[in-house]
Amino acid sequence: MHIRILITIVIFAVSDLYVFQAVKTVTARLKKKWRLILRWSYWIIDIVLVGITIYFVATGKFGMNHSKSVSYLIGLMFVSLVPKLIITPILIAEDLFRILKAFVNFLINIFRSNSTRHKPLMEERRKFVSQIAIGVAAIPFVGLIHGMVIGKYNYKIHRVNLLFKDIPSAFDNFTITQLSDIHCGSFDDANEVARGIKLANSLNSDILFFTGDFVNNLAKEMEPWMDIFSKLRAPFGKFSILGNHDYGDYSRWKSKEAKVRNLERLKTIQKELGFRLLLNENLKIEKEGQSISLIGVENWGKRGFARYGDLNKALAGVDEKSFKILLSHDPSHWDAEILKHEQHIHLTLSGHTHGMQFGVEIPGFKWSPVQYFYPEWAGLYEKQNKFLYVNRGFGFIGYPGRVGIYPEITVITLQKA
Repeated sequence: MHIRILITIVIFAVSDLYVFQAVKTVTARLKKKWRLILRWSYWIIDIVLVGITIYFVATGKFGMNHSKSVSYLIGLMFVSLVPKLIITPILIAEDLFRILKAFVNFLINIFRSNSTRHKPLMEERRKFVSQIAIGVAAIPFVGLIHGMVIGKYNYKIHRVNLLFKDIPSAFDNFTITQLSDIHCGSFDDANEVARGIKLANSLNSDILFFTGDFVNNLAKEMEPWMDIFSKLRAPFGKFSILGNHDYGDYSRWKSKEAKVRNLERLKTIQKELGFRLLLNENLKIEKEGQSISLIGVENWGKRGFARYGDLNKALAGVDEKSFKILLSHDPSHWDAEILKHEQHIHLTLSGHTHGMQFGVEIPGFKWSPVQYFYPEWAGLYEKQNKFLYVNRGFGFIGYPGRVGIYPEITVITLQKA
């Protein structure tokens, strides 16, 4: 983690030196007073950001135990760095053109007499190119700030209707509310969080599922928010599983026992909130003398994420003919194990990706950088007559905002075909 941060600082420094040339070009004709103010402001802001980052890294505070302060720092770094990463290629393209033109001028000057040599080898930067670069970079700059101020609590309801031939008739039009990836340690506005919970309750679903990552790392992160989350209601109950962040794997612990106590406390908190936590186990949801099987696995991930989940153990005793819903935090589990399992699992509910909290989502089109790591990253997927739904997450972590991919409350209606 620290190496990544230091690499980011280096990228900051290199991009700063380069992009500053555009700032100089654009401000060249301003009055000296404003020119100095803008140019000094450019460096002061970056020096402060880099200085704070170095402090966090040097003192060992760049960890989940200090997630809010680190989160805001990451957000400011994104606001500063991303526009520069957009400006830099434009300026590089201009420089390549200037170098090519300088080479042509050099050749021309060779074949001309001294009296006719008049073209300079390297032309100055053109102001309009720097203006275009800064104008283009203003779009993500504004977007990232909007994501930190408004986007992170811009809750969206996603409605999905699923048809099954073999679902028990009693469960025709049975409704599910799914929440995922709360990451309560990142929240900073109780009123907005409460509004999201009220919105989830307004759906009046029959049952509520939570698919992992209550916290960033520490069980105590949930304690200030318990009153709000205890208000979640569903007549057939509330059920949950653990996500990769819930185990405390990303924090430094004084002892193994302290880490174990943290996890046990989180399990207790979920019970106090009224959730039935499923730890590689299953149970039956009964209605009008009929039932469906609910299975919950612990976290099972790829790309270095922990594998505490045991699908075979979780399915122990489940009737092959039973209609099955599986809660599994990481959607990579679906392709890796669930699809090829001998038991037909009708519906899997996951989260984990957050849609990277950044992307584009309009009717008929969605894109996020996370799709290059997770083929199933947001919304509904179907293979072999089996469904996977990946929730975009209720909260946020790292960058304290959401741009284009907003926090989600899912309502799924099961229907008999």
